[in-house]
Amino acid sequence: MDQKMLLEACVDSVESAIAAQRGGADRLELCSNLIIGGTTPGIALYQEVKKNVSIPIHALIRPRFGDFLYSDYEFSIMCHDIEALKHSGAQGIVIGMLKQDGTLDLPRMKELMHYADGMSVTLHRAFDMSVNLRESLYEAIELGISTILTSGGEESATHGLEILRELQGEAAGRIQIMAGAGVNAESIVKLHKLAGIHTFHMSGKTVLESGMVYRNDRINMGLPGISEYEIWQTLEIQIRSARNVLDQLQ
Repeated sequence: MDQKMLLEACVDSVESAIAAQRGGADRLELCSNLIIGGTTPGIALYQEVKKNVSIPIHALIRPRFGDFLYSDYEFSIMCHDIEALKHSGAQGIVIGMLKQDGTLDLPRMKELMHYADGMSVTLHRAFDMSVNLRESLYEAIELGISTILTSGGEESATHGLEILRELQGEAAGRIQIMAGAGVNAESIVKLHKLAGIHTFHMSGKTVLESGMVYRNDRINMGLPGISEYEIWQTLEIQIRSARNVLDQLQ
């Protein structure tokens, strides 16, 4: 029997979640602040998304922007966030922690797995930032992680195609390899045919203009170079295009 072709949409708003479901996404990775790579969504955001979609929701557990070397305070926040999201009904979480030497922080990841008992767990692209992808793959399998989200350690999944092919072979069905970063309808065909990938992660985002009429352009309220007057949002048509390709490949 052919393995199911699965499409996960990464979203950070109710509007994007609705668009992703309408476009045919199988599940959501829910986060906040996608523009900086995503951080843990608030419970209110999770609950509002849950009210408006019926597909499974996996929540990102990432307390801040930046690296994946976390303090004890940040680790405590991550544990409590998992508890809260699990209690609210989230089907899965998306986690990753590294030590200073670039290896997975196995003791603390084991503790996160304990808090997530009964939930699906994805190892996010902290995997791509680890020192040895093959070793991290085997450790993720030992931890009981369901899925690894990866670009093959490169800027995009198409650039990491050869590594993704190797990881898919090494996984040997023991863990899902989900291709992410630069994934769209066009790249899916190549990643499936040349790397054997069946599971894909994309945001399908576009940039919308703010509805603000009055604008104070003298002040930047966030990171330099990021406009206050642009909104990232998932486009249903981009998710639908990817879904159609997956259905044809299936």
